[in-house]
Amino acid sequence: MCNTATDNRFSALGTPNTIWAISAIHGDIERLIAIHDTIFQKFNAGDRLLYMGNYTGHGDYSRETIDELLTFRRLIMAQPGVIADDIVYLRGIQEEMWQKLTQIQFDRDPINTLLDMMGQGLNQSLQSYDICANEGIMAAREGMMSLTKWAKDIQHKLRLNEGHDCFLRHNRRAAYTQDQDRFPMLFVNAGVDPSSSLDKQQDKFWRADNGFETMTAQYDPFEKVVRGYDPKHGGVMLNCITATLDGGCGFGGSLVCAGIGRNGEFQELIEA
Repeated sequence: MCNTATDNRFSALGTPNTIWAISAIHGDIERLIAIHDTIFQKFNAGDRLLYMGNYTGHGDYSRETIDELLTFRRLIMAQPGVIADDIVYLRGIQEEMWQKLTQIQFDRDPINTLLDMMGQGLNQSLQSYDICANEGIMAAREGMMSLTKWAKDIQHKLRLNEGHDCFLRHNRRAAYTQDQDRFPMLFVNAGVDPSSSLDKQQDKFWRADNGFETMTAQYDPFEKVVRGYDPKHGGVMLNCITATLDGGCGFGGSLVCAGIGRNGEFQELIEA
């Protein structure tokens, strides 16, 4: 177990009454608003609201989705007894790509990196902020100075939207309930490497492989690992070791929110 007192990459959720865990959104603002409307009627002080990464990309409303996330944060925090740490945002591959994008001028092969990221949904995210991905490819061909200018233009356009730049830079890698609980749980974006400790996962949290689906033993000390994104969009799947909440949001499917109790029981499953 990592020590969150010295490692802010992870969020210790404590012993909440209910964890409201929301799957990958991928820029589908209408489904997110529908989920928010439902959660607002159910969320109480002592609960946690956990977003499991991949807020942008693939869908058409990445910028508007982040606006909605920030607005709903203010709405929840206005309730008596709710504090900032009650709301947690995990990093997914989409957020990782935003980080790479702002430093793309230092990439060894920026053209192929940009093309790869655009194929994974970044193109739709950039369009939402009126950023032309093709200009990035042209800048990469021209050299580092042009690419640096383009990267700075991206940061400028992000900062025109209050809170967006900060939001995309400050996501947690994973979250967990305390290991002394009766049913400790780990929450990740897309997967976990069972052979590595929590603090050595690096990008395994958002670069899932088939290992998550084939886990046959608990990832000690956690009783269950829950993820919010499945690259195959196989739907909601629950077993005694893992849980996948991805309903395919952003790809024509639903956005999923699970209400999880103190003993790890899935008390409620909401889809929009």
